[in-house]
Amino acid sequence: MMVNSDFFVSLDDTLRHAMEVLERNSIQICFVLDDNKKLVGALTDGDIRRALLKCSDLDQLVKGVMNKNPKSISEGLSRNEIVAKMRQWRVRHLPVLNSAGCVVRIEGTDSILGLLRRENKVVLMAGGFGKRLSPLTDSVPKPLLRVGGRPILETILMRFCELGFYNFIFVVNYRAEMIKEYFQNGEKWGATIEYLHEEIPLGTCGGLSLLSEKPSSPIFVMNGDILTRANFAEMLDFHASSMATATMVVREHIIEIPYGVVKVNGDEIVSIEEKPKEKTFVNAGIYILSPEALEYIPRDQFYDMPSLFMSLKDKEKLIQSFKLKDYWVDIGRLEDFHKAQSDFEGYFGG
Repeated sequence: MMVNSDFFVSLDDTLRHAMEVLERNSIQICFVLDDNKKLVGALTDGDIRRALLKCSDLDQLVKGVMNKNPKSISEGLSRNEIVAKMRQWRVRHLPVLNSAGCVVRIEGTDSILGLLRRENKVVLMAGGFGKRLSPLTDSVPKPLLRVGGRPILETILMRFCELGFYNFIFVVNYRAEMIKEYFQNGEKWGATIEYLHEEIPLGTCGGLSLLSEKPSSPIFVMNGDILTRANFAEMLDFHASSMATATMVVREHIIEIPYGVVKVNGDEIVSIEEKPKEKTFVNAGIYILSPEALEYIPRDQFYDMPSLFMSLKDKEKLIQSFKLKDYWVDIGRLEDFHKAQSDFEGYFGG
C-alpha cells in the first residue's frame, strides 16, 4: 500500500478525526506523523476505546492518547524478513521508514502472511552434550552458546521463521531446563515450541520416536548447532517434487592433499599430480522426512540419521540429496565456534 491520508493522522488531530480515518482504512490502526512527516505514534481502535472510557470527549487530541513507541521497519528488508517481524510482533501492518524516519509505505496484508505460512513441523535436535566445545559447554548447553550476541538455536529458529515456518519441536536432554527457560513456548518469535525430553541420548534420529502423533506432512529435522543461510522453503519444495521418502542436505567439501600424489603401476611411475584437490559431499545435518519414514525408527533406542537413510535404501525407498550452496558451518569444535563469530555479521546482520 502506498502512503495516503487513509492511514495517517497528525499530533493535533482529534479522536473524532482519527475514528473517521480508521473507518475508511478498515485495518484498525492509523499512524501519527509530525509536521516533518516523521512517525511519532500509532493509534488503534482499542486505544480510542480506552481513552473514551476515561474521558468521553471525542475532541481530545491524538497526541495525548497515542502509543508513542510504534513498531516500524526500515527500508531494505526482504519480504520474508518483513513477514517474520509481523509474526514476531503479532501485527498485520507495519510502516516502512526511510533513513530520515519518514514513512514511505505501509507493508502487510493477511494474504501475504497466509501465502508464506508453512504448517510443516521443524524438529531441532538440542540435547547434545557438546563435549568437544568444553569448557564453553561445561555449564551451558551448546545450542545456547552465543554467536553474534544470541544463542545458536535462536538464529536457527529465526531463519526458519523468516521463511514462514512456525511449528517447532525441540528435542532436549543436557541442561534442558536452560533451553526451556530461554525459549519457553516460542511466543516471542511468533512461533509455537513443544519439547521432547530424552531420558538417555537417542542420537540424531532416535528422539523422533518420542513424537506423540505422526505428522501428516513432511517434517524438517536439523541439528541444533548449525548456522546457515539455507533456503528451507526451497528444500521443502525440492523434497515434495521428488516424491522422496527422505532427503538429506549435503554440502561440497574440498580436501587438498599437501603433497605430490604419485600413481604407480608396479614400480613404474604413471603420473605425478602436485597437491591435488579431492571433492566430495558431506552430510550437512539437515533432513526432510516424509511421514512414512518415521515408521522405520526404533523406539527408545539410540539411532542416528545415516542409519535411517541406509535402512530406507535397503527397503528400496527413494532417498534424495539436496546440494546446499548457501553459507553453512557446523559448530562442533572450538575453531568452528570462532569462525562462526567472525562470519556472523556478514551473513546474519550482526
